[in-house]
Amino acid sequence: LDGTQNEWGWCKKKLGANAILGVSLALCRAGAAAKKQPLWQYIADLAGNPTPCLPVPSFNIINGGSHAGNKLAMQEFMILPVGATSFTEAMQIGSEVYHNLKKVIKGRYGLDATAVGDEGGFAPNIQSNGEAIDLIEEAIKAAGYTDKVKLGMDVAASEFYTGATDARYNLDFKNENAPESEKISADKLTEVYEGFIAKCKNSSDIVSIEDPFDQDDWESWINFTSKVGNDVQIVGDDLTVTNPTRVQKA
Repeated sequence: LDGTQNEWGWCKKKLGANAILGVSLALCRAGAAAKKQPLWQYIADLAGNPTPCLPVPSFNIINGGSHAGNKLAMQEFMILPVGATSFTEAMQIGSEVYHNLKKVIKGRYGLDATAVGDEGGFAPNIQSNGEAIDLIEEAIKAAGYTDKVKLGMDVAASEFYTGATDARYNLDFKNENAPESEKISADKLTEVYEGFIAKCKNSSDIVSIEDPFDQDDWESWINFTSKVGNDVQIVGDDLTVTNPTRVQKA
């Protein structure tokens, strides 16, 4: 119905993604109602999945990047309750760690620091991405779940990429007068991630990193995946944007 395309395939320029999404959802719900099925079962049948299973939830508990007014460049710091035996237990673990994190932040920085960002995670005015990891690990320990919880990150690196010409990543991008020392190459950013992974080894472990580089910085994605992809899940969100052509290239 739309028919518009760009270099990556369908682009929804004529009808718009918002209109298409609403109509698609309505049709999906109508199909489920016609078959007298719950929506999740109908979607599972469409996908050819005979044994649907809820995935391990990822809880975004510290916000940074464009979603918060603090100094953090990286957008989301998450916990994954991989040791939970059910989705219900995973939700309980996530909730308890979240509330313990509030106590940890309040104890260190005061009540004002427990404000939340755009996505519901806390957004304390901390000075480094590594400090966010320290806070989360302390909260996990306080909640008593060190053996059941791993860490994940959504870096959203496209938000602080300086562009293809300069090809650097500005870790202080919210500061108009960011020093040049904060603008680092993809290789240096890779070293930052490797430092995080090493820091958390044998404790909480970082098991997932989403959008670690700009969506068009393909070479950096390839190099990083070859280095850590056997141990850490590398997730493409901005990289693929549910576009079949980009998914195929990835």
